[in-house]
Amino acid sequence: MSAISCTVWPHSRISLPGSRYSCFTTSVSRIQARQDAQLTRAVLPLVVLQLIQQEESYGYELVERLTALDLEVSTGLVYPVLNRLERDSLVTTFSRSSPSGPPRKYFALTDAGAIALAVARHQWEQTATAVSEAIELEKE
Repeated sequence: MSAISCTVWPHSRISLPGSRYSCFTTSVSRIQARQDAQLTRAVLPLVVLQLIQQEESYGYELVERLTALDLEVSTGLVYPVLNRLERDSLVTTFSRSSPSGPPRKYFALTDAGAIALAVARHQWEQTATAVSEAIELEKE
């Protein structure tokens, strides 16, 4: 049997030894893109709270900051998260004048948001540790 070599999102390659089936690159890429999107959605509230803790921001500014972190996000993904955080009283909003156009709606962390951020960071650290340990076990 021959090994299969597949292109994985975005440009790495994997081989599946011992298989006689062909590899469909687009299928692998779609699966990886879907997994990337799910992971981004899962961590987005944590990252948004962290960014707001660092600096009060308006919605589009947060999109730009997230994009600068190489997260693939859009306003359609970020604004619903901001609305949930506000509804859950984890952030509060205030209006600030803009040098270009109407006033902007800024988001600031509440005390409850700071607590939620600390809990989420702890959960993230536990999860990241578990994943790292699992990967290390595979290398052995």
